Amino acid sequence: MQPVQFEQAVLAIVGRDKRYEPHGFFFLKDALDFTLKRVADGNTGSARHVSGQELLDGFRDLALDQFGPMGATLMGEWGIRECSDVGEMVFLLIEEGMFGKQDSDSKEDFTGKFTLSEALTHPFLPKRLIPAVKPTPTKKVRK
Repeated sequence: MQPVQFEQAVLAIVGRDKRYEPHGFFFLKDALDFTLKRVADGNTGSARHVSGQELLDGFRDLALDQFGPMGATLMGEWGIRECSDVGEMVFLLIEEGMFGKQDSDSKEDFTGKFTLSEALTHPFLPKRLIPAVKPTPTKKVRK
């Protein structure tokens, strides 16, 4: 896929569907490339089609790596609030001929595995502090 073609496809999508920012589509493409590479590395270098759940894992992992604790905020700015939003974007790109699809692929493949906002914020939450043990007050004995 040529970068210019992808950019034109994204502009066509956002021209008719304002739910997602263009940056979100470009990040999704990077997440797909990241996921395909990870799958190929674990499959003796052979590429294969990735499932919606695999793409969600790659999307989450790349967002954590690239954006750290700002990942959830940035995704929200781009209109990506739930895993189902990733699925919606994938199918918009499929309609534009930018992503491939198998007959068994569906938008439902992008639901139920995890909550996107939690997945992007949980690793950065402070560890629960163990409350300090306060000494038991002792009664003073008067003499």
